[in-house]
Formats: sequence, C-alpha cells, structure tokens
Amino acid sequence: MKISCVILTMGNRVAELNRAVESALNQIDGDVEVVIVGNGADVPAVSATPPEGSAATVKTIRLDRNTGIPAGRNRGVEECSGDVVLFLDDDGWYANQKVVSHVRDRFATEPDLAVISFRVMDPEGGTGQRRHVPRLRAGDPERSSPVTTFLGGASAIRRSAFLQVGGLPERFFYAHEETDLAWRLLGEGYRIEYDAETVMYHPQVPPTRHADFHRLNARNRVWLARRNLPWPLAALYLLDWIVLTVIRERGSGMALKPWFAGFFEGLRTPAGERRPMAWSTAWRMVKLGRPPIV
Repeated sequence: MKISCVILTMGNRVAELNRAVESALNQIDGDVEVVIVGNGADVPAVSATPPEGSAATVKTIRLDRNTGIPAGRNRGVEECSGDVVLFLDDDGWYANQKVVSHVRDRFATEPDLAVISFRVMDPEGGTGQRRHVPRLRAGDPERSSPVTTFLGGASAIRRSAFLQVGGLPERFFYAHEETDLAWRLLGEGYRIEYDAETVMYHPQVPPTRHADFHRLNARNRVWLARRNLPWPLAALYLLDWIVLTVIRERGSGMALKPWFAGFFEGLRTPAGERRPMAWSTAWRMVKLGRPPIV
C-alpha cells in the first residue's frame, strides 16, 4: 500500500516546511511520496532528502493563485499516486518515525476505514487545544474513538474514498471543508477514526489569526448544512450554532458582526451541489456521539 503526503505552503515558512518534509521522508518502512503544493507562491527549496536506499520522493507544484486550502489539497491529491494520502501542515511534523507504518497497517486491514485523524500535540508541552480532538467529549486526547469529522492538516485519507465522494469542497476556501467531506464519507458507509497513537506536533496557534475566520466560519457552516442535511436538521443545526455563537462571543462585536455577515452570505450565495444525507446516516452520527445538529 503506497503512501503519499500532501503539504500546502505559502512559501513563507522555509525552515518549518523543511522540517515537515524531513519528518515525512524519514518514516521507517515509509517510502513516502511527498507532494508540496505552492498555493499561489513558489515552493521554497528544501534541504530534506530521502534517506539512502529509500524509494521516497519529493515533487513540487505551483498554483497560479491562492485557491484556498480545500482546492490546494485537491490539486495535491491529483498529483499523488498513493493508496493513502497524508495531509500535513507546513508548520507541523510527525512526532516519530512509525506514523506511516501504523497508518499503512490500519488501512490495509480495515477496508471500511476512510480517514484517520491524528492527535495533535504542542511541541512546548502545553495542554493542547480542545478543537484538536474532533468529538464533543474532548477531555482525554489520549483516547482513540470513532468520530464524525477530522483535522485536515493532521490526517490520513484513503484516496479511493476521497475521490469517490468528490474530494474537498473547493468553494469553502477555508473552514469546515473536512466536515463536509466526512459527512459524505459517512453517508457511503465508511468509518472515520481519531487515532491517538498517530501524533503530529504543531505550535499552538488560534484559528482566529486568519483575518476572515469569523466570516468564513459562519458562511461555510451554512453551506455545510445546505449541502448535506435534510431541511429539518439543517434548520436545527443552524439555530443551534446561532445560539452557541452568541453565548460564546457575547459582548464581542468584533466577532459577532463578521460572523452574522458570513451567516447571511451563506444563505444568499450558492452552496454547491446538494446531496442531503439519509436519515440512517444522521442516526448513525447520533450513535457515534455527535448528532448533526451541533
């Protein structure tokens, strides 16, 4: 089973990119095909090279403009030849050299497994961020479990399943594209697992560092519901998130104003192809601990 690794970069973190590539190339029993995608930027030269005797390779492609995270990753997958594709942030790196062999063993023996979401650890020894554990009960990051979504930059995906459901939704640009993909994979009968044994290091950075975070977060949440949920569930899902957001951000006009602007943008603009999940899929998500209303 061949393994590929797609790394997106804006070309502005050369040392970090080199570290990420090196951690992929130096996997034991890995022979990883690394594809670096310059998302509207030239790919910097990296010094990391495959170990002697390894069949690992490094390939670079440059996109003419910043097409966003989902489109960039989709282009990377198109350039891959692996059966399984790892997605790695350019400022992240694998904690040990056994990640790929573990991933390969799982995908080879579990044909209904579509995605493994990795455990993200703070290299400085911090407690980590709750959002890095993709389930409602996130208190114990060392506990593996089935989940209904995953972390895009810290994951491994069966390429055939990825292509079967159409890849990541490119119009999203940033935020919730992994959940859109995850829900469609669940609808096809696949499993998604949070695997605490597969560890990636990543600096602790808040998602709000992105200037458009609140707007895109809200817009894409509306698109996610419009594309994937039966209308009664879509209404409940969006109502829940209005309430949750107002409670979380109360008193913060700097957050609520762009969030509601994005919410209404999501209602009035095209969301892309609508393929509502079956009620049986929604019930499966309830049994997995995360009903599609929150």
